[in-house]
This record gives sequence, structure tokens and C-alpha cells, in this order.
Amino acid sequence: MSDIQALVWEAGAPVLRTRPAPRPQQPDDVVVRVAATGICGTDRGIVLGEFPALEGVVLGHEASGVVEAVGPGVSMVRVGERVVINPTYYCGRCRPCRRGMAAHCVAKDGREIGVDRDGTMAGAVVIPERFACPLPDSMSLRHATMVEPLACVLTNVQAAAPRVDDRVLVVGGGPIGTLCALVFAHRGARITLLERDTARTALARDILPGAVDVVTSEGTGLGLPAGVLPEGPDVLVDTTGVLLEEALETVAVGGTIVVMGEREHARADIALRSLVTRGVRVVGAGPYPPHLFEAALDLAGELPVDRLVTDEFPLDGYRDAFAALGARPSPAERTAGYTAMKVLLVSDPELALR
Repeated sequence: MSDIQALVWEAGAPVLRTRPAPRPQQPDDVVVRVAATGICGTDRGIVLGEFPALEGVVLGHEASGVVEAVGPGVSMVRVGERVVINPTYYCGRCRPCRRGMAAHCVAKDGREIGVDRDGTMAGAVVIPERFACPLPDSMSLRHATMVEPLACVLTNVQAAAPRVDDRVLVVGGGPIGTLCALVFAHRGARITLLERDTARTALARDILPGAVDVVTSEGTGLGLPAGVLPEGPDVLVDTTGVLLEEALETVAVGGTIVVMGEREHARADIALRSLVTRGVRVVGAGPYPPHLFEAALDLAGELPVDRLVTDEFPLDGYRDAFAALGARPSPAERTAGYTAMKVLLVSDPELALR
């Protein structure tokens, strides 16, 4: 490759640019020819001005592809190998990393792929070797784009630590909420998924097994319909990241609330006495550690995660891709609501379905 197309964040909007193809600069560098990238809630937040990104950075981080070139020190992957990219940097040397908390590595700033380091909505990306994970022969590159969001889900499911008899409420029926419900159901839990958007409610019902009760929220706040979980859920996972106050009023005595959605300016005013006397646990799990990314890669082979992919667009169709998520790049063109679940931007049509 000589030049590639890349979706670059410029002056508050994504713009398609031609750039020189990346090459290995460090001994452990791996150049991955990108097949496809899933549009994440973070990408949507960047486009809507709700999440910061570095000027000039290439967007995207939920990606798979094929190794195109390697540095002289690379030994764990080879040219031509199919890989999924772990975009969450860790140094392995700081105190959190040494304590097994690599997800909270202090050296992450400046190295977040698609936020402040060039990402995957491009023809190719260069990453350190340890962040390129080989795929099993049975997994397609399309299926593999769902491994990264699945890893996000696993760290929050682990933090929830549900008991076998817990009633679980997942708030938000987007890709993350739907994946949460899928994982909880896979573990045999009793699940209710609550979503406000009627289009996504219908998509979630079509994707999830019949054991999951998918309901449309009513009114303001959580809007749990009358008669649904009347005693409150034992575990409440808020994938929206803005409903902690309502969650505290809804969760059962002794229950657990997992605040999963990351909203830059979200705040909550909570009654501490009620929190203490009701024995409620509030958990923020944060990003996934590397071992859970590996676990997600394994679990993705057992779950129909690619069923969440409802739309695919070429890289130059990024405007329509974001529009399917109610987030056209231009404020004047903004649409309301969703028409899709998970949307892929396909960098290389020849690779995307392999």
C-alpha cells in the first residue's frame, strides 16, 4: 500500500482524507490492513460533541483485519494472519499494571486508539504487537469486529457479580445493552432489557433469545412499565451512564447498580443515607483488562454476536453510517433516533466477510 483513505477528526467533524500508508517504526510494530470497524458509542459521542478527540486523529477502534507488515522484533503474529485489534493500551510497568489493573494504566493518555492515537477507520493502522490478537479459523473478520464491545460488557458483568437467583435489569438496548443481555442470558440469569427507542426495542427483540424480556420504557427517567420487576431488580446495569439517581430508586434492597455508560458531563445527586440503609452497591468497572479481551475473543465464538451487525457502509459512506445512529456529522443534517443496531464501516470489502 502507498496511500490509504482515513476518516480524520478535523475542526469538529469527521473528514475523509488520503494519507500515506503506515509502516512499522518500532521493532514490535504491526501494520494491520483493516477489514471493517464498528461505530462505537464513543465515536458517536465524538461526532455529537459529547466526547473529546484529538484534532487530526483517525477515528475508530472496534476493528479486525489482516497483518500487512511487521517490525523486526515481532514474533507472535505473521504477515497474512487475520487478527482482531485490542485498542486499550497498557504499559505493563506502572503500579496499576503491576497490581493486575492494566485497564487503569496511568500511561494510557495519548495512546487511546481512535481518540488521541490514530485509529482504525482507515485502510490500515499500526499497533504494537501485543494488541494484535490472532483469530481462530472458524471466526470471520465481520464476527471479530464485535469482540471489543463484548470485552467492555464482560468487565461490567464481572463487576456485577450476579447470583444465580438474581433478577437483572439492563437499561439501554443499544449494542452494549443488547450484548449485556446476551451474556447474562448465556449465564442463565433472568433478564429484562429496557429501551426507550422503539426501533432499537424491535431490533433487540429480534436478536435476543426468547428468555430475555425486552420492554419499552414509559414516561421519564427509567420509565419501567407497571408490573415489570415490581420488587425491583437485584442487579441493574445502566448502559446509558446518566440514570444513577433513578436506578437508586428502582434497584431492590441489597442490590447492585453497575454504571456502565461513559458520559463526559454526567452527574448525579444521591441520598447517601438511603444508599447505606438499603445496602445498595454502586460499581464503576471502567475499561476491560487484557485477560478479559482474550476471554471475549473466546466467548465470541460461542455467541451469535454478529447478529447485532445490522448495517454496513463503505468508508466513504460514513455520513450515512452515522446517520443510521442518529448522528449525521453536520448538525444541520442531524436525524432523530436510530435505524440500526451495530453499524460497520468497511475499509476493505475484499476482507470484511472473510
